[in-house]
Amino acid sequence: MTTATPPAGSGARHAHGPNRLSPLGFILAFGVVSMLGDFVYEGGRSIVGPFLATFGASALVVGLVTGLGEAVSLVFRLATGRLSDRTGRHWALSIGGYLITLVSVPLLAAAHALSVASTLVVTERFGKAVRTPARDTMLAQASVRMGRGWAFGLHEALDQSGALLGPLLVAVMVAIAGFRLGFAVLAIPAVIAVATLAWLCRAVPRPAAYEEGAAPRHAPAQPGGIGGFSSRFWLYCAFTALSVFGFATFGVLAYHLQVAHVLPEAVIPVVYALAMGVDALAALGSGWVYDRAGLRGLAVAPLLAAVVPFLAFSTSAGAVVAGAAVWGAATGIHESTMRAAVADLVPAARRGTGYGTFTAVYGLAWLVGATLIGGLYGRSITSVVIFMVAVQAVAFAAVLPLLRRQHPSPSGL
Repeated sequence: MTTATPPAGSGARHAHGPNRLSPLGFILAFGVVSMLGDFVYEGGRSIVGPFLATFGASALVVGLVTGLGEAVSLVFRLATGRLSDRTGRHWALSIGGYLITLVSVPLLAAAHALSVASTLVVTERFGKAVRTPARDTMLAQASVRMGRGWAFGLHEALDQSGALLGPLLVAVMVAIAGFRLGFAVLAIPAVIAVATLAWLCRAVPRPAAYEEGAAPRHAPAQPGGIGGFSSRFWLYCAFTALSVFGFATFGVLAYHLQVAHVLPEAVIPVVYALAMGVDALAALGSGWVYDRAGLRGLAVAPLLAAVVPFLAFSTSAGAVVAGAAVWGAATGIHESTMRAAVADLVPAARRGTGYGTFTAVYGLAWLVGATLIGGLYGRSITSVVIFMVAVQAVAFAAVLPLLRRQHPSPSGL
């Protein structure tokens, strides 16, 4: 008797048995894994800027390191996305990527040189590059019946609950004994995250089964054009690249809070936690809007980003807290709805490559933009404000042709 071979991209070439969770259960369970992962790496990222400053790093160096980290996280997905499509080993790539991240962050507690600390910051982001295209492909497979905007928004909300709690724990540890204890304590949720991910892999060995026989909510994307993707996909990539080009990393914002003595060191992670809480709410809201209005809901992203520099680079504590909240809202749209849209803009068989291509463009834009913003900060805050606002104005103009070409959404909005 012969055994059918799972199709490429199924993520289960060596998996056996049926899925034991519903699509919603899978989304929620993976949300818990991501919550624990975010508890670790967002807790660490909340103090990376000030931590690098303790080694004598300038704003330019902080912007370069954090921007390079984001670029590695995003650009390398071009390769890992293709690998995910070609091998179908979605679970192996997801687990490997999480392991890289969950080991790198606690090790920052032992870093005693700027070069070592910077390397670990970038390595943590590389782990995200390894896992994300495969993970997002599995989430897209599970979300076909429930609406991708809602599914990705729900996942992001759970994800960001960890990003809210992690920085709060780190803030307590920093207040007690400084940055190193803040990094070291994150080894505990890291171990729990790995155990939960291993259980989920056994519970849902083949996420592609969720998609079989399901009718998509949006018209399936057809291959064609440059790189096998439509012109609409490339226009979408251009808009998101412009949007993130003028969007500062939190590392630079946190650097400002420390060197300008706006807030005590121990309070900076609390501000980041606030931003992550707003991120979670914005993800749910923007996901709901996407399922009903399509890409039109994304027009608000550059408008929010343009407000950030006026508030976040202030010397008023109240203003910077408000700026962090607006920054979090814009981030929530970037990390949920923008991911959901990619699944509807590329053919199903090439989702991993589509996510990798999209985030490679996105990551290069963020690397250059973050470095420029860090360099401009060393000259004057006014130059930072002018640059960020000007770029977001161009991004808003770039999204308009994309919206005019949009087909009516299923709800008729």
